[in-house]
Amino acid sequence: MADEIDALKSRQVFELVELPKNRKTIKGRWVYDIKSDGRKRARFVAKGFSQVEGIDFEALFSPVVRYESVRFVFALAALFGWYMTAVDVKTAFLYSKLDEEIYMDQPEGFVAKGQERKVYRLHRAIYGLKQAARAWWLELEKSVRKLGFKRLHSDSGIFIYRDQDGIVIMVAYVDDIIFFGLKVLADQKKVEFMRVWECRDLGTPTEFLSMTIQYNGNTIKLDQTKYLEKVLERFGMANAKPARTPMVEGYYPAKYEGPNNAVLTRKYQSVIGSLLYLMLGTRPDIAYAVTKMAQHCANPTEEHLSKALYIMKYLAGTRKYSLVFEGRKGLGQGLESYTDSDYAQDPTHRLSQTGNLVLLASGAVSWKSYTQKSIATSSTEAEYMALSDCAKQVIWLRILLKELGIPMQVLVPIYVDNQGAIFNASNPVQERRTKHIDVRYHLIRQYVENEDVSLFYIPTDDNPADIFTKPLGRVKFELFRKSLGLVFH
Repeated sequence: MADEIDALKSRQVFELVELPKNRKTIKGRWVYDIKSDGRKRARFVAKGFSQVEGIDFEALFSPVVRYESVRFVFALAALFGWYMTAVDVKTAFLYSKLDEEIYMDQPEGFVAKGQERKVYRLHRAIYGLKQAARAWWLELEKSVRKLGFKRLHSDSGIFIYRDQDGIVIMVAYVDDIIFFGLKVLADQKKVEFMRVWECRDLGTPTEFLSMTIQYNGNTIKLDQTKYLEKVLERFGMANAKPARTPMVEGYYPAKYEGPNNAVLTRKYQSVIGSLLYLMLGTRPDIAYAVTKMAQHCANPTEEHLSKALYIMKYLAGTRKYSLVFEGRKGLGQGLESYTDSDYAQDPTHRLSQTGNLVLLASGAVSWKSYTQKSIATSSTEAEYMALSDCAKQVIWLRILLKELGIPMQVLVPIYVDNQGAIFNASNPVQERRTKHIDVRYHLIRQYVENEDVSLFYIPTDDNPADIFTKPLGRVKFELFRKSLGLVFH
């Protein structure tokens, strides 16, 4: 605790002043934590909920790198054999200058003798302030611009440095930073960065966003086994009998309209939140099951909870699975994507289910499973809407590649298991059965005409995107799971 106060003083975070008239202080509290490496930490934080908008803060938004972008850069690192090195900025928020006039009570046990009536006037952000993350990001961006980095428009959490010797890609998630590129150049930019900020040099990264990283210079494996073990233990599922699939084949959860059970709802939401974190990180195989069960968070039943815990039974049996990006053997392989839909799946509203997948370096970098917002009147229409959504994700990844200056194939293939959807996307004609389709879904026609994407037919039994549209049987599920790049480690 004393070290934390000393750090605040050394960074000139505050000064002791008399509280001006008509101003109120915000409270603080101590937060204790044990880091993953065993280090104990005490942090004095602000109770940001007591801040008043317009007085204590204005803008709050702070960008963070997207999960898809992180996986995408890892896949590129595997393909091109990039060197990786990481740093952790120490007490990052304390570097951030504040524009607002904020006063804070002195912490108990560390009240300055003879100045007991004085308060902290904050000059820099302290953890817990609503604007702290934004203030830090603005400082970070300003500093790396001076080092020659340029922020990507396609993802504000990624920065690129270029010179005659090559490129360095910097991925930032708050205070966790990874540099990718040639070893000499990446190390050089890391040293320059560490001259600006006090950092812990982590060397080759082994963890990022709760993902464990294994890299041998050729293949990258990502997993969330440590986090998963904690989740299973928390919900009493560590020794559960494993399930072979995350959802029973043919099961579709029904909406409950009865009275709400507050205790059950809180537990259910906690279960779903934990599953979502896994699904968004390294477990695309549970995407369909989790997104369907997440639709019942407002008013779940015991049956819903049972099915959500069934997903954990599946994870208990597959806790040692990693998302793998193959290295140099896949250099000739660029982006490839798959799309599918399950027509009129929703039993109440007859809405269809969309599933999209993008692969790079033999592993899934992007996936999506969701219920469509409007009713499709045919399977072709449902597939057409799914295809348009998939194309938008592909185009975004192409823009990301372009900003990074990495050459890739001109046309990105999208595989679809519906000939009618391919015909409608490739032939901009108005027919009786398709004239009502909303104009936003016709964007796919422009992408095809401009030769940004190329459409190919694939049989349903060979389409891995099918795993995102319905609960499959064991044989088909395991086949498609392997296609996602998920393997036992």
